[in-house]
Amino acid sequence: MIETSLPVFSIYLDKRKLVSYTILAFVLGSLLGGTMWNFAGVYLPKLPPSDLLTSSSLMKFGSSEELANFIGTRPQEYYYEDAAKSMGTFPSFGRSIVLSAADSAPSAPGSTDYSGTNIQVEGVDEADLVKTDGTYIYLASGKTVYIVRAHPPEEAGIVAKIEPGLPVSDLYINGEKLVVISAPDYFYWYGWDVVPEEYEMTTHVWVYDVNDRAQPFLEREVSVDGYYTSSRMIGDYVYLITSQPAMLNYSEPILPGIRSGNETCVVEATDVWYVNNTDVNYGYTNIVALNVQDPGEEITSETYLMGSSSTIYASLDNIYLTNLDWVYNVDGGWETTTVYKLRVDKGEIHLVAEGTVPGRVLNQFSMDENGDYFRIATTSGFVSRNGGGTSNNLYVLNSTLGVAGRLEGLAPGEDIYSARFMGGRCYLVTFKKIDPLFVIDLEDPENPQVLGKLKIPGYSDYLHPYDENTLIGIGKETVEAEEGNFAWYQGVKVSLFDVSDVSDPKELAKYEIGDRGTDSPALYDHKAFLFSLSRNLLVIPVLEAKIDSSDYGSQVPDNAYGDYVYQGAYVFHLSPEDGIQLRGRVTHIEDPQAFLKSGYWFESDLSVERSLYIDDTLYTISGGLIKMNGLGDLSEVGRVDLD
Repeated sequence: MIETSLPVFSIYLDKRKLVSYTILAFVLGSLLGGTMWNFAGVYLPKLPPSDLLTSSSLMKFGSSEELANFIGTRPQEYYYEDAAKSMGTFPSFGRSIVLSAADSAPSAPGSTDYSGTNIQVEGVDEADLVKTDGTYIYLASGKTVYIVRAHPPEEAGIVAKIEPGLPVSDLYINGEKLVVISAPDYFYWYGWDVVPEEYEMTTHVWVYDVNDRAQPFLEREVSVDGYYTSSRMIGDYVYLITSQPAMLNYSEPILPGIRSGNETCVVEATDVWYVNNTDVNYGYTNIVALNVQDPGEEITSETYLMGSSSTIYASLDNIYLTNLDWVYNVDGGWETTTVYKLRVDKGEIHLVAEGTVPGRVLNQFSMDENGDYFRIATTSGFVSRNGGGTSNNLYVLNSTLGVAGRLEGLAPGEDIYSARFMGGRCYLVTFKKIDPLFVIDLEDPENPQVLGKLKIPGYSDYLHPYDENTLIGIGKETVEAEEGNFAWYQGVKVSLFDVSDVSDPKELAKYEIGDRGTDSPALYDHKAFLFSLSRNLLVIPVLEAKIDSSDYGSQVPDNAYGDYVYQGAYVFHLSPEDGIQLRGRVTHIEDPQAFLKSGYWFESDLSVERSLYIDDTLYTISGGLIKMNGLGDLSEVGRVDLD
């Protein structure tokens, strides 16, 4: 077991200054902005020289004092004892971190046909709790990483377990290198003398050499201050993004720290980029790049002082960070999204542009890079009982993130529920009572236009391309409420849309699973969605609820919830010609008593979370079991029980 304990601060402040919700305010700062607006204005330090191509509003601090004064202009002038307990101390060394070199191992064995993680951009890998190389499955479950021989099924079994000592949230596999990430939980530390390491505000990364799968050995260990925001792997480099609140120890700023092996460093104030405006929620966004194949290569990093960084989008050449801001005037407030463009190349990180658009983004699929243009879909405003409404917008930004084209005011009074960019088109789903699917033309970046729309009951939370003329949607069926201007969610719905005639999109087929209360991780996590065009295969995990009509007399009300009766993978055949056909189901929960008295919440270590295929075998994966079924008839061909 690897021990990764770091020393913690022990600093005592005036108890009158203690505020119990410091970290919660950081996490939810953008939502609380209306009550925390800074009237002190904008602090204007001396502009230091810049060695990077940046927009004029991005600068570096000239000294630690300037950084402290900048942070001090906001209402939260102090950082607080309980939050400080969660952060490690890092002596000040140089910013470059070097470990001893190691020889590269040969490439990993693999099958000629297996499914990887469902990612947004080809060539940009996204971390997940399950990875495969076509022969082995790597699975994070709790504080353990399992390496499982998966193919062929008759040889399946656990070959090794890695226990880094902390909960594992994400994995990458790159040839013979396994990357393990532990993301700290958001937690409240008030009154704790010692904070458990899994709740420290530090993100940990371990790189293991798995050339011998039965005997993985730790090759590199990195710790970065801050909560884990996201990461991407491009080529041999993992780009790790963390966020942490900007706090002061009296007059001294608490700066982010990085540790690699026995080497530690603290980011210098003069290396921190910042945006010269007044924000209500200052925080550090740390970006660290490490070569997973060469542990002797220096780690590179950049730190930005901005509002809390949230959703990111990454292409092969650029990473885009977004920050939700609040703008206020006498008529009230509205939100804007600031986008930061970072050019990345073999570990190098350069901030190249910054721009702002109205509204907020839903998720990473609300953004896309196409050539020199960056496209982003946003929703502005909120619907409330006191009036007001929403507006949905699409903006096309040029290479310097200036607005080149815009399309505003789509579906007023509704929210964006899903978005997907495909080449010269964008598909948007908005919803309030019915689901309009918008087809938007982006061939002329300066003049985006709505080509057509489809209005049907229900909505899609996630859109996935079947081919250039067909979309898959997964969301919820709905029933319009008689009580008001809204709709009741029902079961999970899988849809197939024909968009070949852009002026008249059609729903070719739909399949509804269960009744109100039915849920699927694929609704909010695209990595739970398995699709293969060559096999016409779709697999999603489902927690199914069913209503017993005998409990309601003559008519079941639309807002009635069902009881949980099933959890497992739904396996579909789908095509434009055949529609959506259920081929079968695979569950890990064989005892029906498990669903009794579950109420409105069901949780089990045997809940299927992911699925993948290797050659002609379907693998369904839960926290306690890997089950193997033949893709032909879905008969079970093997299983691996996890501890």
